[in-house]
Amino acid sequence: MRIAIELPEPQAKKLRGEAQRMRVEPEELATAAVLDLLNREVSEFDSAARHVLAKNRELYRRLS
Repeated sequence: MRIAIELPEPQAKKLRGEAQRMRVEPEELATAAVLDLLNREVSEFDSAARHVLAKNRELYRRLS
């Protein structure tokens, strides 16, 4: 599956910096992060998802 996401510039800059530090493409690092999240145990995933959604509720509201 192919998806597109829009990151605020501070997070995009951080993603690019981390990817450069790890010597991978930003897209590869983002894919690895999503796969890591999806491969966690269900309770860990639910907890992480709730945290991210709560933290970014305003951002998601503006993007919808």
